[in-house]
Amino acid sequence: MTNKLDLLNKLASERILVMDGAMGTMIQKKKLQEADYRGERFKDWPSDLKGNNDLLVLTNPDVIADIHDAFLAAGADIIETDTFNGTSISMADYDMQSLAREINVEGARLARRVADEWTARTPDKPRFVAGSVGPTNKTLSVSPDVNNPGFREVNFDDVVAAYEEQVDGLIEGGADIILIETVFDTLNAKAAIFATENVFEKRGTKLPIMLSCTVTDMSGRNLSGQTVEAFWYSVRHAKPFTIGLNCAFGAEHLRPHAVTLSRIADARIAIYPNAGLPNEMGEYDETPEVTGGHLKEWAEEGLLNIVGGCCGTTPEHIAAIAKAVEGMQPRRVPKHKPAMRLSGIDPITIINAAE
Repeated sequence: MTNKLDLLNKLASERILVMDGAMGTMIQKKKLQEADYRGERFKDWPSDLKGNNDLLVLTNPDVIADIHDAFLAAGADIIETDTFNGTSISMADYDMQSLAREINVEGARLARRVADEWTARTPDKPRFVAGSVGPTNKTLSVSPDVNNPGFREVNFDDVVAAYEEQVDGLIEGGADIILIETVFDTLNAKAAIFATENVFEKRGTKLPIMLSCTVTDMSGRNLSGQTVEAFWYSVRHAKPFTIGLNCAFGAEHLRPHAVTLSRIADARIAIYPNAGLPNEMGEYDETPEVTGGHLKEWAEEGLLNIVGGCCGTTPEHIAAIAKAVEGMQPRRVPKHKPAMRLSGIDPITIINAAE
């Protein structure tokens, strides 16, 4: 694993690496029905399963393998496992809490197999697997009950335990990277970081961690109220392989926040935006050429180390992005002077005036 990490660091210092696009978008294009989600194993399951995309790694793995394959063919260096909702907390929506670990193990194994097949074909372009760790469908920072601000549906220990199970399964399945993504609640992300470090300690191993925040309004704050700067100061203790942004409003509107993060973060930057903003039907109209054009400008400005796509992005989008950044130098990670950097919902930096 150390050799794999060394290789990843080497490649990231030489060029801009490319991530895959939207798993959910590609699954929707398959127009799967209830029976496709159930398979033979869950044909008599008492609740509806359509929409449980992570379950497909067990019931319809060829569909997921084909999606991984398409993104790798488009030029992705890193593919994400189909485990975004693979915690016992999120799986409770389908009464499938007990399957969380199995889903993560098999999701990682599936992505590992396809990535290794591509590495064997193109040994000069090794492929990596990022274990996708989503935010869960619960929040630790915000009450779901407007009449009871102190109420929480889960507590920190519950969320940590769920993430430990997920991360342990991803590592067992062969993930190279732990990707804690679409962070809308920084406290959830802290639980995921804590859980990941616990698993590393128990296993006697350590994988690179990627952290990716999603901003929920044009001011650049996540759902728990933090600015991009405050978010970075809250999680920089994890010493992540990358810090970044995903989802949100598309590259055009995300750019100012990426510029801010690139300026302050002494870590690599990973950005994977939506294909623009959704239309009235919830579809994404931004073409691959437009998305690729936006991100080419970002690369030219030295903002990127890793780039990919989120909601609405297809293999065609990833191919356009890969072509747009080909041959461009990755962002140089800055070195900042030591200072006391604190955060609430806003950041504060305290510098020694005598220096």
